[in-house]
Amino acid sequence: MDNSEKKAAKAQRITEKQKARQEKKAEKQQYKEALKKERRYGINARIGWEKLDNTAHVFPVIAGESMSNVYRIFVTLHEEVDKNLLQQALNMVLPKFDGFNVRLRMGVFWYYFEENGKPAPKVREESAYPCRYIVQNRNRSYLFRITYYKRRINLEVFHVLTDGMGGINFLKELTYQYLRLAHPALGEQTGDHLSADTSLNREDSFLKNYKKSHAKGYKTQKAYLFKGEKLRAGEFGVIHGTMSVKALKEVAHRYEVSINEYLVSVFIYSVYTECLHKMPSDKPIRAAVPVNLRPFFDSVTTRNFFAMVSAEFLPEKEDYSFTEVLAIVRESLREQITREHLEDLFSYNVSNEKHLIARAVPLFLKNMAIRYVYTRSALANTTTLTNIGNISVVKEYEPYIRMFGAFLAMSKGQTLKGTICSYGDSLMFTFSSILADTVVQRAFFRKLAEDGLEVAIESNGVYNEQM
Repeated sequence: MDNSEKKAAKAQRITEKQKARQEKKAEKQQYKEALKKERRYGINARIGWEKLDNTAHVFPVIAGESMSNVYRIFVTLHEEVDKNLLQQALNMVLPKFDGFNVRLRMGVFWYYFEENGKPAPKVREESAYPCRYIVQNRNRSYLFRITYYKRRINLEVFHVLTDGMGGINFLKELTYQYLRLAHPALGEQTGDHLSADTSLNREDSFLKNYKKSHAKGYKTQKAYLFKGEKLRAGEFGVIHGTMSVKALKEVAHRYEVSINEYLVSVFIYSVYTECLHKMPSDKPIRAAVPVNLRPFFDSVTTRNFFAMVSAEFLPEKEDYSFTEVLAIVRESLREQITREHLEDLFSYNVSNEKHLIARAVPLFLKNMAIRYVYTRSALANTTTLTNIGNISVVKEYEPYIRMFGAFLAMSKGQTLKGTICSYGDSLMFTFSSILADTVVQRAFFRKLAEDGLEVAIESNGVYNEQM
């Protein structure tokens, strides 16, 4: 070997050593970033596990057959759903969403998520009542299910995974992929990638945005609770009322309130007139109203990130008018839906979670405390009314999609709930209930009609004779 060859070989060895050092440095930096991410957001990128967010801790503790903590979001198309194509779409989309590709595990001190790795759950035609408890070992350990019925695709999610916004994020991409498979020309037009407004962010925005807090922000005083005969075990009643967003805005503007304030007030007024018969009560009618925190804290997380405020009306005299109830509810909501108050609400819970003593308590003792606190807070609300908001889709898919909707399962003390969801100029208000009577629902839609709104009503068949 001559000198030039020796120099070339030496230079190559130096280059290889430099490359090895650079790779080692990069691996070390990647490890540091993983540790930093784990400490800050509860995500272990090295071995595929993830801590639950602050809100999610309660759901595995209280969930069961009688209180599933499962919500449904659905999309209705202009065409019949093909089961095989929907299964293909799920198989293609699920691997892209780490937040749905997990199973729930029980540790010594906390529950946590672990990467699932099994094939996607089977898509099935709907054949039972909605929002049933998700038993993991019957669902390939996944915490969501996909069903369909005629033109409708249903996504049902155990709330431990994510809130309604996270569910919409997933359902839209599943729908896009399904439509691309059903209409190949659409796939050629749009491409096969995730849309620009779809988030895969998995930060724990509660931890990122909390401030040290010691003030309890939620109510524990007992509220008025619904009474009356319940449906047979396992039955679940759903009533949808669909109306024009434009017409609803005009009515709300007439009352000088937002659409959300108007609908919450009509709900509470209907409870007041039909259940309390406009008589005084020492217990308030209180509706828990979840607030999406993402716009307030510049977050795009796909984990749970919401806080509960309370729309409260205490009837201290007889015969309140609707406008009086509306004024009270409006003031109640506007006082609470501020960045500062919302920050206080979730910071109190996060501060408790981060308390070192609490972190060292075994899980079975934590569960006892969580059940106690949950029961007190649950009985402090008559109902829950959640607003998913206006759902928009990528323009190319609009001709194929007719409507989105959503509704909630029942929870302790709350046997009737409401959900608001809109798409385009259509807004759907959905009641979900296990009460046999529909007196509140009828009063609600009657009040909308009195205010000049045309409402198309449909149900899942449980209440056909009454509506």
